[in-house]
Amino acid sequence: MKLDKIDKKILDIVQDDSRITNVQLATEVGISPPAMLERVKRLESNGVIRKYVALVNPEMIGKGTFAFVSVSLTAHQMNSIDMFTKHIKKVEEVLECYHVAGEEDFILKVAVENIQQYEKFLLEKLTKIKGVSRINTMFILSTVKFNTKIHID
Repeated sequence: MKLDKIDKKILDIVQDDSRITNVQLATEVGISPPAMLERVKRLESNGVIRKYVALVNPEMIGKGTFAFVSVSLTAHQMNSIDMFTKHIKKVEEVLECYHVAGEEDFILKVAVENIQQYEKFLLEKLTKIKGVSRINTMFILSTVKFNTKIHID
């Protein structure tokens, strides 16, 4: 899908405020509300806008301990990769999982209540996934930059 200048402006605005009304969005972009609704629906149906979310303060809900966890598998065949991804998608502590090139096979972003909860996650969930050979944990001390908005040229 080719994005024009108006589409890009819509995406820029809704990334900052996904609760903006159609009328407000149309006013900011400079098109009619019916035309705006049609454009937003097209962006959604084409998968450019995947979903709308609320960003929650992790500390306020008791999930203030974050870690990046690298995982290596014993085998690098499709069935091993498929088995790992199938299992990891079900683990609620894992917020993000990336299949990567390099020495490690996967990088996970994990959110837990504290170090003890991380140990429980590690021992009871992650190490029990068949085919995991090596795990390396890096705890996040502080967040220097956090942004969900993707710059659109």
